[in-house]
Parts: sequence; C-alpha cells; structure tokens
Amino acid sequence: MSNEQDVCNEIRYQSIFKKLAPTIRNYIYYKFGNLEKAEDVVQEAFIKLWENCSKVPADKAKSYLYTVATNLSLNEVAHQKVKLKFNSQHSQNQTHTSESPEFILESDEFKIKLENSIASLSEAQRTAFLLNRIEGMKYVEIAEHLQISVKAVEKRIHHALLVLREEIGNI
Repeated sequence: MSNEQDVCNEIRYQSIFKKLAPTIRNYIYYKFGNLEKAEDVVQEAFIKLWENCSKVPADKAKSYLYTVATNLSLNEVAHQKVKLKFNSQHSQNQTHTSESPEFILESDEFKIKLENSIASLSEAQRTAFLLNRIEGMKYVEIAEHLQISVKAVEKRIHHALLVLREEIGNI
C-alpha cells in the first residue's frame, strides 16, 4: 500500500475523519434517533479504524466505518432491549411478589453481573448472542444478517455461552 493511500497516515486519517464523520453521525442519528449516541458511535468507529488502520485500505474506509458504526448501534439497541426486558420483568416481580430483601438484592447483583458479562464478550460473540437470545433470530437468519456461515454463528454463540457460564456460573 502506498503511503498516501495508507489510513495509518495521520493526514490521510484526519482527512477521512473530516470528510466522513458528519455524514456517518447523521446516518446513525437518523437510523437510531439519538444524536448523543450517534456522536459516541462515530468516535468509537473511528477509533476502531485507527486500531485497524494497517488492515483497511483508504478506499475501503467509508464502508468499513459505516459497517462498524451500524454494528455498534445495533449492539447498543440490543443492550437496551435486554435492560428494558429485565426491568419490566423485575418491576412486575416486585409488584406481584413478596420476595425477601435479600432475594431482591441478589437479583440486582445478578443483573449487574450479567450486563457486565455480556459487555465483556467480543463484539462478534455479543452480536450473535443477542440476536439469538433477545431478537429470537435463528442461526440461519443471524448468518444471513451478519453475512457469515451458520457454523460461525454456532461457534460465536457457543463461545459466548462459555464465557457467560464462566463469569456467572451455571444458572
């Protein structure tokens, strides 16, 4: 790769940032409806580009950034759905049950542990796991959505479950 086409070149990187950051921010904002989160996602996407600058040719930077930004946003949406689902179940349980304060405390601690464990998964594992467990997508659907093989989906979810079991224990 010539130096002028190298994304690791700071001048080239800054040029890509200035050119693409506003349009990617708007794209994410329009797609997901939160300007602050859109700005955070754009920053994260550009950080990933810099971390992988030697692997991404300058002419592929735009598609790389859009893909990363979209995936980060989808992960955030899936994470929010997990939180909402748990909160709604938790609030229903609180109003209809008479659990002891110890049980409620353990439940809250488990929730935090689960969220942290899911956050610690690799992006690939987390995406596949949440698409399967939260969105209810079948492995074939996930494979089509992520443009990977069904075997890769199986492997990602399997490894995600191993990590979760190790961090949380058998439930």
